[in-house]
Amino acid sequence: MTSPAWSVRLYEAADEVFWAFQLSLCWLVFTLIGGVVLGAGPATLAAYAVARRHARNESFQIWPAFAAQFRREFGRGSLVVLPLAGAVLLLLTNYFYFATMGPAGATARAITGVALVALLVVTAYLLPMAAHYDLRTFAYLPKASLFALTRPAASALLLLLLAAFVYAVQAYPFLAVVAIGGWIQLDTWLCLRFFAENEARLQSKGLS
Repeated sequence: MTSPAWSVRLYEAADEVFWAFQLSLCWLVFTLIGGVVLGAGPATLAAYAVARRHARNESFQIWPAFAAQFRREFGRGSLVVLPLAGAVLLLLTNYFYFATMGPAGATARAITGVALVALLVVTAYLLPMAAHYDLRTFAYLPKASLFALTRPAASALLLLLLAAFVYAVQAYPFLAVVAIGGWIQLDTWLCLRFFAENEARLQSKGLS
């Protein structure tokens, strides 16, 4: 017989999976509404904004909240997300191109791979940061980069979890329906804690 505690945990786990599915669906629908190129940026920032609210246990309806945030982020979202997406795509293209060159392209492929990993880690901080802090649009990249460099353990954890998500989707493609929302929510949840720890450390040193 299932104990009440396990029943509660099972319900909470199912609720989080359903939330991740809804978040993935919202992101996809609003990306398409914006014509993909113009929709991906605001949809991504909107997803991180509602994920932040969910992580803080706020009660709200996801679809109207997402739509309102999408409208607010329509300009800033493209400025923040599209350059990152373009850089990732360029690095991926170069990585696979150098891979076709065999041993002659090994060094260039390794350098490109390191640059890609570094950019992914910075992005994992930058997007939750854009939802959490009100900064100038072009201030997020240097701040996220500094955060990634000064917190190697947290950066390694984010990279490991991202790799696990990518591997899971590659192995079981049907997981993509929850993987996008699941990653955004997990990334947000972790980064909010990293940010809080950093703020507490700065306050203890009288630097904030």
